[in-house]
Amino acid sequence: MVYVDWRELYAQNQAAIDAAGVRQPGTLAELPAAAGPILSVARPRYSPLTPRGGGALAGPERHKPGAGLPVHRGSRADEHVLVHVPPDLDPSAPVAAVCMLHGCTQDPSTFAAATAMNDTADRHGFVVVYPGQPRARNAQGCWNWFLPAHQERGTGEPEFIAGVARRLIAKEFGQTVDPARIFVAGLSSGGAMALILAVCYPDLFKAVAAHSGLPYRSANDVASAFAVMGRPGVNPTTDGQRMQAAMGDHARPIPSLVIQGTADRTVAPENAQHILSQLMRANHLAAPETCQHDPARPSDSEQGRAEGGLDYTKKRWVDTHGALMHESIEVHGLGHAWSGGAPGGSYTDPRGPSASEAVWAFFSQAGE
Repeated sequence: MVYVDWRELYAQNQAAIDAAGVRQPGTLAELPAAAGPILSVARPRYSPLTPRGGGALAGPERHKPGAGLPVHRGSRADEHVLVHVPPDLDPSAPVAAVCMLHGCTQDPSTFAAATAMNDTADRHGFVVVYPGQPRARNAQGCWNWFLPAHQERGTGEPEFIAGVARRLIAKEFGQTVDPARIFVAGLSSGGAMALILAVCYPDLFKAVAAHSGLPYRSANDVASAFAVMGRPGVNPTTDGQRMQAAMGDHARPIPSLVIQGTADRTVAPENAQHILSQLMRANHLAAPETCQHDPARPSDSEQGRAEGGLDYTKKRWVDTHGALMHESIEVHGLGHAWSGGAPGGSYTDPRGPSASEAVWAFFSQAGE
């Protein structure tokens, strides 16, 4: 069994943040509370990070102070969600929305700052929502992807997050959201939970992006969770069948993006291949005539190097109609961190290709 001391990892990461001098928004506990709806609309403004010195990212740009970042508390004070709506959107025009699920020791505000997904949203015109995992549910702030109570539709954390997406559709934040263009993405435990959301709510989430995530139902308790993180041993065929069964009457092919670092010592890189195998098998069961994919036979593959210096391999798989169905990005030398994130951010490595831009690029093409 592999044991991960999240507190020690977070302490080391926090030291790196302090050393880099990056100003982070306050945690949810530090932000002001106000009366209002259950969820909050936040419009944080972060300055984009610009390459310097021959394209390498050198020296973090300081984030500009947030514009209020209010946190509204509802009937359950521990259920916090931040929503970013780009200021230039027409409230009446339907736009896409991306649900971003943080990893262990993170919260919505630190995850937003680390990934700079709000900058991506401002550039491309979509809403971002960040559900938060209260410490009362998990002491380290991890999503409980490894417990059966949180691996099914209509219960536990998946239902809570799905409820957040439904509130977006209900226009509770003043912005019209296209119900056919809601996507879910996450890092680490958030990546594992994003996969659960996509499988259990395929009628709600169009596509999924899992960064350093874990296969669906690859664990059923803490011990098995650490085991699969360190040395995965899932059966892709069996799990693909369970995925398809979990979709129920809403079964359909699910477009997926998997991002993984080859130097990840927290989540074994082999997990990325297992996730792809699961989804490809499940999609084939849901649509055997159009989804006939093999992880070893991508439709195309390319090698590249990020401006920050890390090499990566990107592979794509299209269905028989030419629609993009799967994509994988393997970042060589990347550890357990959001690729291309803010320097000094919570679990980020700015040397890699921008995962935030890659996630949106995939979502904007998925299934098309």
